[in-house]
Order: sequence, then C-alpha cells, then structure tokens
Amino acid sequence: MPASVVFKHFPELTDKQREQFKALDALYRDWNAKINVISRRDIDNLYEHHVLHSLGITEAIHFQRGTEVMDIGTGGGFPGIPLAIMFPECRFHLIDSIGKKIRVATAVAEAIGLDNVTLAHRNAIEEKGKFDFVVSRAVMKLSDLANLVRKNISQMQRNALPNGILCLKGGDLQAELRPFKRTAEVWPLEKVFPYEYYAGKNVVYVRP
Repeated sequence: MPASVVFKHFPELTDKQREQFKALDALYRDWNAKINVISRRDIDNLYEHHVLHSLGITEAIHFQRGTEVMDIGTGGGFPGIPLAIMFPECRFHLIDSIGKKIRVATAVAEAIGLDNVTLAHRNAIEEKGKFDFVVSRAVMKLSDLANLVRKNISQMQRNALPNGILCLKGGDLQAELRPFKRTAEVWPLEKVFPYEYYAGKNVVYVRP
C-alpha cells in the first residue's frame, strides 16, 4: 500500500507532513538494501505494517504541545519517526541497543527534516532522561518494560492521560496486564484500521 493509506486515516495532515510521510518509502528502501531493519519481504508493506501501526498510538492519545516521548528499542525508527511527523510540537528521543539501526533511523530523520527528534545508540538501562511517555513496539513483557523505564517517567503532567507506557502489542494480553489491572487500558486497532494485519493488534497503556 502507498502512503495514501496514511492520508486516508489522517486527512488533517499538513502538506509538509504528507511530503515527509511520502519520502519514507524511498528512504527505507534505500537503507534496507544496505542494513536490514525491515524484513525484505515486508518492505512493500511499509505504510500498512509499520507507519500506520506506529500511528495507532493516536487512538490512545493526542500528545499535547511540549510532550516528551522516549521510543525504546526503536529499530529503524518505529514508532518514533511516524509519531514525530504527526506531532511536530512534541519531542521524541529514540534509543536502540543496536548501532546500525540507530544509524538508519538517524539518516531517515535527517533526510525528512525532523528537528524534534534525538537519537542514541543506548541500552534503556543506561538512559537517565525523564519523559512523559515511553512508547515501544512489543520489545519485551510489560512488567519487564515497566521495571526498566520506571526511572524515566516524569512526575510533571501535560496530558489528560497520566504519564506512562504506550505499547503496540498483539496476542492474548491477560497475563501481561494482570500486574497493571488498576491502570491498564487497551485499544484494539482492528476497529480503526480495517486490514487483515491488524487482527489481534492493540495499543496498550499502563502506568509503571
């Protein structure tokens, strides 16, 4: 699917945002030929499986101006880069423990002129910054993630949703959510993105 699948679901995008989203296809194809950050069988599904999936987080929240977000285990820049395009008045800090993946994400962010993004080749245990939200695409169990990033969640509130963790996760989440039953919320993405890929995929919010 082309970038138009993003425009269909987010018709309010500015011309600049549309150009940034459209530019992702050629950039990721070029980098993926050198450094495999997206499955080569999946690169044709960049917008449906990666960009749109990242933007699923908007089902849970529209970040207020000035919100600080950390993307842990960003890989080639997901969900951080699509979210940074969507929310240009927020700050995004993307980290990954694999240097070559951060190299790709850095190059993509620079090429499309994202000035609200910082990137670091870093393990989350080493990250000392404070953020309103931590986002990720299913990098680990929720309880493990909460233990890892609890130190990074700021006490200052800017959004209606209290500061916490927003994950893109699939499958049966009952066991993972049990420790967070008082704070957890789940948004099924198949209700908003009517494509086979989104069956069983969710946005999950917890407070660590």
